Amino acid sequence: MTEGDDAATAGWDAIRAACTHLYPQQEPRHYGSSLPFGFDGNPLDGISAWKRAEPIPHRHCVGFGLTDLYSKDSEDEEASGHGFELTFRLRCDPADEDPPGWAISLMQNLARYVVTLGNALRDGEWMARNGSIALDTDTQLRGLAFVADPKLPPIATPNGSVAFVQIVGLILEEMEAGKHWQTRGVLAALLPHLPLWITDLARASLLDRPDVRDAVETGRDRDGSSMGMLFVPTVACSQQGDPSAPRH
Repeated sequence: MTEGDDAATAGWDAIRAACTHLYPQQEPRHYGSSLPFGFDGNPLDGISAWKRAEPIPHRHCVGFGLTDLYSKDSEDEEASGHGFELTFRLRCDPADEDPPGWAISLMQNLARYVVTLGNALRDGEWMARNGSIALDTDTQLRGLAFVADPKLPPIATPNGSVAFVQIVGLILEEMEAGKHWQTRGVLAALLPHLPLWITDLARASLLDRPDVRDAVETGRDRDGSSMGMLFVPTVACSQQGDPSAPRH
């Protein structure tokens, strides 16, 4: 799928334009779906990945398919489709040409959850995985949080508004801290050492840092716990399976 010049691809073109504004000199790698979702295909029509050098080298992946990319199909007059598209920032070697396959599968699986159950993924929510977020890798990341993409603000399209919700890989200890305080607060405490909330498979728990742990403990003592808002059990991590439902 490429950009079109007419209203038939107005939603797609608006998202692509927002990304082009962010990366004006770069043509992304694009990973399209060969079959529509209703014919055993993937829920996202495609995923584009841009390479960014700052603040650390990473791939910025953006999904196309949770919003009305073509005609206005959703009943909500204000929002386009489900109202958001998924993004994912993954640390990479500057020489890498493509994001790993597991990252593309993860975005498709999350989109499948949204499309199948009709549940949005919102800023400040999290979900656990029964295993690594990246199969066959040696990583401590066992969960996901969701945050408004820090460089892609919401946009208006001819088919309604579109927000961009970024996936963030978390370690179990960090998720536990979110349960006893709030996910958004923990993410804010991690940010000085996790710029742009870039997922880094090789990292250790940031709660090992005294400044991060102090910030989390101070916030928890001040605000109390969000445990009362947790619901829905964890499901197994699978290359083809759906993730668990989000938590706050």
